[in-house]
Amino acid sequence: MSRITQVCPESVSAENTTALSKKRRVLLKAGGTLLLSVIAPAANAAQILAVRVWPAEDYTRVTLENDSELKTNHFVLKDPYRLFVDIEGLELNAKLKELVAKIKSNDPYIKQVRVGQNRPNVVRLVFDLKEEVSPQVFTLQPAGNYKHRLVFDLYPANPVDPLTAMIEKGEWDKDTSKIAQAPASTVNPADILAGKSDGKVDLKPEIRQDDKPEIKPNTTAAVEKQEKPADKPAEKPVQLTRMITIAIDPGHGGEDPGAIGRGGSREKDVVLAIAKRLKAKIEQHPNMRAMLTRDSDYFVPLNVRVQKARAVQADLFMSVHADAFINSSARGSSVFVLSEKGASSTAARWLADKENAADLIGGVNIKTHDKQLASVLLDLSTTAQINDSLKLGKVVLSEISGINRLHKGSVEQAGFAVLKAPDIPSILIETAFISNPEEEAKLTDNAYQDQLAEAVMKGIRKYFSKNPPLAKNRMT
Repeated sequence: MSRITQVCPESVSAENTTALSKKRRVLLKAGGTLLLSVIAPAANAAQILAVRVWPAEDYTRVTLENDSELKTNHFVLKDPYRLFVDIEGLELNAKLKELVAKIKSNDPYIKQVRVGQNRPNVVRLVFDLKEEVSPQVFTLQPAGNYKHRLVFDLYPANPVDPLTAMIEKGEWDKDTSKIAQAPASTVNPADILAGKSDGKVDLKPEIRQDDKPEIKPNTTAAVEKQEKPADKPAEKPVQLTRMITIAIDPGHGGEDPGAIGRGGSREKDVVLAIAKRLKAKIEQHPNMRAMLTRDSDYFVPLNVRVQKARAVQADLFMSVHADAFINSSARGSSVFVLSEKGASSTAARWLADKENAADLIGGVNIKTHDKQLASVLLDLSTTAQINDSLKLGKVVLSEISGINRLHKGSVEQAGFAVLKAPDIPSILIETAFISNPEEEAKLTDNAYQDQLAEAVMKGIRKYFSKNPPLAKNRMT
C-alpha cells in the first residue's frame, strides 16, 4: 500500500523566501561593488585648496595648492602664444575656476586663462600669453603652512638685463652730458660722501702743439708785433661723477610672507616699504643709485638675489628683514654679516637657519636650482669681504641705535645664504621684532619707516667716507 506524503504549503513558501533573500543579497553586493567602482575615481580625485597668482616683471607665478601631489603634461603653441597644461587626477571644481578671475589685465605675461574638464579625471588649463615665455612647471612638497603645490613659473623668453632694468627704474640724475671722459680715480668718492666735494672735477683742456702761434726765424720784431689770436670761448670743464650702486634686498615675498605679527602685519610687506624708502633716499644723492632685488610682492630665490646684485656690480648689498620670536617680549634691532667659521651665537645660528629656509616656503624649482651654488659662493667669500661687511654693519648699527633699542650691541655673524656674494660687502638688517606688538606698530608706522631708512642712509655715507669703493668705477 502506497503512502502519500502531504507537503505543507507553509514549508514551500519558507524555502522560496529563503532562496529569494539569498539571491537579493548577491545582487545587492554585486550592485554595490559596481557602484563603488564608478564612484571611487571621483572620491580619490585631488582637491584644490587654493589658487594664487603672483605677477611681476621678472616672472609670473601661478600656484595651485592641493591635498596630494599632481601629475602634469604641458606644451607651448605659437601664433598666438599659448601654454597648455593637462593635470591628471583632478576634477574641475569651483576653487579651480577662481583662477580665471585672478588673472589681472596688468599681468606682464598672461592675457587670460581658460579652465575645463578635458576628459574624465583630467583638467586642462590654457594660458593665453602676451609674449613668448619660458615656462617652468614643477611640484613642491608640503612646507610651512602649505600643503602640496603645483607651480607654473612663466619667465620671459628674452629677459631684460638687470643693469638696464635698474637704469630704467632709477630716479637719479641721468643727464648724459655729465658722462666723464677721464679715469674714475680723478675723484675720491670718500670726499663726495664726507661732504668735501660735490663729485665734479674740472679737467683742464689739453694744449695741442698745432694750437701754438707760428714763429718764423729772424723775425723777432715781427713776433713782438704779431697780433694775438682772438679769444676763444672758454671750454666748459668736463664734470665727473663716480656712481655708487647699492643693492637693497627686501626679504621674502610672494608665497613666502615671512614673519607675521599679532596684528596681522606681514614681514614681506613691511620690509618692501622700508626698502623703497631707502632707495629713494639713496637716489637723492647725485653719485648714488639703488637696485631692489624685488620691487613688488613676488618671491626671489636666495641665490638669485645675490646674482642680481652681482649683475649690476653693486658696491654694497643690504638685506632688510623684520625679526620674530616665540616670546613676544623679544625686541630690538640687529645687524648680521656672513661667517665662515660658524655663528657668533646660538640665536644668530637659529635666525640664519630660519632665513635660509625661505626657499622652501617661497618655492624653488630644484631641477633648475644650482645646489652647489651656496657652497661655491661660501668658498669664494674672502676675509676682506667679511671685514668690509663688519665695518659697514658697525656704522649702520650705530645709526639705528639712535632711533630704536638694539637687540644686541654688536654686529653678529652667521651663515646667511643671501650674504654670500664673494665680492660685495653685505649685511642683513633685522629692523625690529614684528612679533613684539609695540615694535610691530613701529614697523607699520610711516614716520618710523622713514627714520629707519634715514639711519641706514647715514650709515652708508659714513662707511664710504672711510672706505672708498674699489676701482670698478662706473660713471653716471
